[in-house]
Amino acid sequence: MAKTSLTEKFALINEHWRPKVVASLNGQEVKLVKFCGEFPWHVHANEDEMFLVWRGAMVVEFRDHSVELKTGEFLVVPRGVEHRTVANREAEVLIFEPQETRNTGNIIDDNFTAPNNVCI
Repeated sequence: MAKTSLTEKFALINEHWRPKVVASLNGQEVKLVKFCGEFPWHVHANEDEMFLVWRGAMVVEFRDHSVELKTGEFLVVPRGVEHRTVANREAEVLIFEPQETRNTGNIIDDNFTAPNNVCI
């Protein structure tokens, strides 16, 4: 067991939309990711997904409304709900979701689909 610094781990990330695993527990992963711009619309059929903003701000858009998240705020997107994330400026975000969850859910996109199991 060793402590981890989120500040130090985020400093190792130099790309957007590519989650990095920093911890695994009980079949779940804690991933760090930097957002900037608009992510594609997608859905996770079998997984809930939690976004926690560490630094900055982001928006989770749904087809009928949007939820703005600022530093220290989080939101759980239930499985089966179509959504996309948007950040006008770079945001540092923790994601909590089951292991092996594809970041783009039901779609594969050459620019956005990230490999699983990339740890920092």
